[in-house]
Amino acid sequence: MPDSKETVTDLRVQHSPERKPIEQQPQLEPEGIGAASASMFGVIWETIKYAMIAAVIILPIRTFIAQPFVVSGNSMYPTFHNGEYLIVNELAKYQGNYERGDVVILRYPNDPSKYFIKRVIGLPGETVTILGGVVSITSDTQKTPVVLAEPYVQNAKIDSSSRTLDKDEFFVMGDNRSQSSDSRIWGPVPRRLMDGKAYLRLYPFTSAAFHPGSLEQFHTSYQ
Repeated sequence: MPDSKETVTDLRVQHSPERKPIEQQPQLEPEGIGAASASMFGVIWETIKYAMIAAVIILPIRTFIAQPFVVSGNSMYPTFHNGEYLIVNELAKYQGNYERGDVVILRYPNDPSKYFIKRVIGLPGETVTILGGVVSITSDTQKTPVVLAEPYVQNAKIDSSSRTLDKDEFFVMGDNRSQSSDSRIWGPVPRRLMDGKAYLRLYPFTSAAFHPGSLEQFHTSYQ
């Protein structure tokens, strides 16, 4: 009889396609991180450098040449109004060349932490006499009283007093005589407390001007 055994295929050993090993891709560093860090550092350093340069330039100017000042009160009205923004020429306090009629910033003699704005009326060594609100000046070299024309005074005060100044003292008064606390009340100002002249009015912009309140503005001279 023919062999009835069926042919059986052995499935235990099978040939499968050869698998190739998976190649590992190299890890790439994020591009530009190093350059960005360097760029950021450069920006920071440039900012610091320019800030230092600005400080070197601005601080001496603020300390020795010019300072901002905001008018507070109405003692100089109508020449100056409350809230006006001024730039003060501080070179004057080192040069000491204050003249009669100058608008100055000074430290209050009774509390030097406070600053006032007033007008110089009497110079060192002079005698300031006020009679019925009219101001006159005498000195060792000026025996005949010189009566001051004061067109900047709109609100006069009818008062009387007299004061002789020492060699380093100034007599100052506000243009608004009826509402000003000044040398008539708390005495003369030592030179060391004179802090500079009004150089520029910045605000309000409509009133911006150099040498605000100067005698030239009132077409007056004390020379």
